[in-house]
Amino acid sequence: SDTLIPFYRGDAKPESQSDVDVWEILRKAPPSEYEKIAFQYGITDLRGMLKRLKRIKKEEKKSTAFLKKLDPAYQVDKGQKIKLMVEVANPDADVKWLKNGQEIQVSGRYIFEAVGNKRILTINHCSLADDAAYECVVGEEKSFTELFVKEPPILITHPLEDQMVMVGERVEFECEVSEEGATVKWEKDGIELTREETFKYRFKKDGKKQYLIINESTKEDNGHYTVKTNGGVSVAELIVQEKKLEVYQSIADLTVKARDQAVFKCEVSDENVKGIWLKNGKEVVPDERIKISHIGRIHKLTIEDVTPGDEADYSFIPQGFAYNLSAKLQFLEVKIDFVPREEPPKIHLDCLGQSPDTIVVVAGNKLRLDVPISGDPTPTVIWQKVNKKSDLVRSNDDSVTLSENSSDFNTDSKLLFESEGRVRVEMHEDHCVFIIEGAEKEDEGVYRVTVKNPVGEDKADITVKVIDVPDPPAAPKISNIGEDNCTVQWQPPKYDGGQPVLGYILERKKKKSYRWMRLNFDLLKELTYEAKRMIEGVVYEMRIYAVNSIGMSRPSPASQPFMPIAPPSEPTHFTVEDVSDSTVTLKWRPPERIGAGGLDGYIVEYCKDESTEWIPALPGLTERTSALIKDLVTGDKLHFRIKAINLAGESGAAIIKEPITVQEILQRPKIWLPRHLRQTLVKKVGETINIVIPFQGKPRPKIIWMKDGQSLDSKDIGIRNSNTDTILFIRKAELHHSGAYEITLQIENMTDKVAITIQIIGK
Repeated sequence: SDTLIPFYRGDAKPESQSDVDVWEILRKAPPSEYEKIAFQYGITDLRGMLKRLKRIKKEEKKSTAFLKKLDPAYQVDKGQKIKLMVEVANPDADVKWLKNGQEIQVSGRYIFEAVGNKRILTINHCSLADDAAYECVVGEEKSFTELFVKEPPILITHPLEDQMVMVGERVEFECEVSEEGATVKWEKDGIELTREETFKYRFKKDGKKQYLIINESTKEDNGHYTVKTNGGVSVAELIVQEKKLEVYQSIADLTVKARDQAVFKCEVSDENVKGIWLKNGKEVVPDERIKISHIGRIHKLTIEDVTPGDEADYSFIPQGFAYNLSAKLQFLEVKIDFVPREEPPKIHLDCLGQSPDTIVVVAGNKLRLDVPISGDPTPTVIWQKVNKKSDLVRSNDDSVTLSENSSDFNTDSKLLFESEGRVRVEMHEDHCVFIIEGAEKEDEGVYRVTVKNPVGEDKADITVKVIDVPDPPAAPKISNIGEDNCTVQWQPPKYDGGQPVLGYILERKKKKSYRWMRLNFDLLKELTYEAKRMIEGVVYEMRIYAVNSIGMSRPSPASQPFMPIAPPSEPTHFTVEDVSDSTVTLKWRPPERIGAGGLDGYIVEYCKDESTEWIPALPGLTERTSALIKDLVTGDKLHFRIKAINLAGESGAAIIKEPITVQEILQRPKIWLPRHLRQTLVKKVGETINIVIPFQGKPRPKIIWMKDGQSLDSKDIGIRNSNTDTILFIRKAELHHSGAYEITLQIENMTDKVAITIQIIGK
């Protein structure tokens, strides 16, 4: 459709941005507002537009060639079409159309029309190149105008994401808009970030992407950051934390024998933290036997085929943090005294140098249990898991498997080759080895090792305990939702991993985002948390992790999505409009702050004087801003209050301070005679007469019409009365309707009168 917007618009009120006359706004605005207006309405060349505004000429009053000239200025949305039209005095006159002083030639986009006295230039598919000065020339006379091509609003197609960083880290906020190279504004906590602040902030454009970069963040950078275009807004929160590293699992002392594997492992809270391993204060250099790994939050030092030279103090030092994690590696030499011939078998658990009856292994780690044995002749070894139906037995191919029966299977005394099973047994000359690769919860239990030879037998029970990270907790529950806060509650995990839960970690994200943001660095000890600093009207989700000495659980399922909203503020301008013997009429205006929760309606209540019981004055909510309260008791003194309601609850109450007495207010009768009735009203025979006379007075006055001193009682004269006016109606006037009419208002002993003279004349 055409978009023709004249420069002068009178008192018309625009209802949408497309109807707004930018020329008129700039003409009336103070210079301090120019930049704001340019951003809001997409003006890319503000300086040029202001120069053009000064050049706009006022219309000359007299013109011989033009009956109607061009308006001083027009605007059109980019991509739309516009028609520039003049009316010429001579219907046969030829006109020329100029753009920036150059004559326009007919083309597919520029169309010339002559319709009677009208001359029309149509510009199709307007582009920024059409933003120019135009002239229509007839002979020696010209008509000037300026055309502003307004770009469509810039939309935010990919919003900002919340960010959480450590002090000193780089922050990069990124969003994507609908047009390349668009102009945007950045704000922090409602204050615009200017280009002059380049020492702190860096602004970057890359095609449709817009960036705000903070190279080295500080605690002062905490806050809400907003990117604005003339067609959208996006807000994200930045949380800057002091550098703090939590140790979820420290390294532990190890006691190992020759040819065993030693694994030091620790887990820290930040997966990006690097570190070094030290042996007796010197950095460990990895080689074919010594491996160092860093996967996520877990750091490992693995030593294969341990030798006496590996016995030392080992430490892990996180990079950038002034503390270390230390443990000792103790080399165990297994010494078995000479055993005389025909000696019964013996299991030497005491040689392990520690309490051997319970072995603790972290889930996923390798369990290697070396059991020194002696006896002559060399004993046969049988391993059983005594607290389960299945036993550990050796199959015919020399591997050890889990059998579903309880039979024992003896191994011979020769060296057994390592099998491929996850659970297996190795036999050596002076000891046997029980191995579980990647320990699992199901591997827990009591394992019995039995050694036999012809002279006798020996048994020992060893308890294996597998500890793990906790199970993920159930989804947290959200309650007490406010304007920017809520209460998060959760339950402990069903399984704590075999170790006490030390605390919890809470994360939050926007519903439409993929980025989870951690809300606490110190572990939460309680099962509830007050989450704050959220944005009203944005939908969020929460999830929780449980942490024990082994590490952090998998995340819980996300909570139900929720939106922080607040009740509106109380209604304003709450007043009494009218009172009768049984009714009170109230009126008010909407709250100043409604918020993202919208407005569902109002609840009106009253309370008798010297009582504390508030009674609903209306059934349910009302969406109107006035109310008639009926069926009240005459003489009662009542207090009234009103509250605004939305999803978040009730606003504060607006109260009329003084009690209202339910009693008709006495108001003197007064007739407001219209000016045209103060003179004789002349009508022709057959015309309709409709006289409306407003008045005031309370209680409702008695209304008396008289004609020529007599009571008015004619079938062809209609009288209709209301609370605020009286009407005399004659469908077809006749000569006998002429005369002096008198209206009297009466309230008790108070009256008011006016007289009207009507003259009916013949045709």
